[in-house]
Amino acid sequence: MSKKVLVVDDSATVRQQLKVALTPAGFDIEEAFDGQDGLEKIKATASTLSVVICDVNMPRMNGIEMLEALQGEGINVPVVMLTTEGQPALIRRAKAAGAKGWIVKPFKANLLIRAMKKLAQ
Repeated sequence: MSKKVLVVDDSATVRQQLKVALTPAGFDIEEAFDGQDGLEKIKATASTLSVVICDVNMPRMNGIEMLEALQGEGINVPVVMLTTEGQPALIRRAKAAGAKGWIVKPFKANLLIRAMKKLAQ
C-alpha cells in the first residue's frame, strides 16, 4: 500500500521534482499550491496523509502560518519543511509549531526518501 504525501509548494517545478523523486519509492503524491490550499487539503484528508512536505515562502499563507493553523486546530500530521531558508529563528518557529524536519533546497532525493520513509511509518 502506498503512503500518501501532500506537497505544498507554490512552485510547480518543485512539486514535479518531488513527485519524480518520491513516486518510484512508493509514495502517492497529492499537491497544493500554497499554505491556504494545503491547509484546506490537510483538513479534508488528514486521516489518509502519511506526511506533508511544505515550502516556507508562499503567497496567501506561508508554510509556517499553515503549521501554526494546523496546531491551533489540533490536526496532527507529520510536516517536513522544504525551503531555501536556513535562518535559525524560522527553524525554531517551525519546530515550535510542530515541524518534524527542515530540508534545504536543492534537496538530495535519497535523503528526502529516507526521511519520508521514517516519518510515514
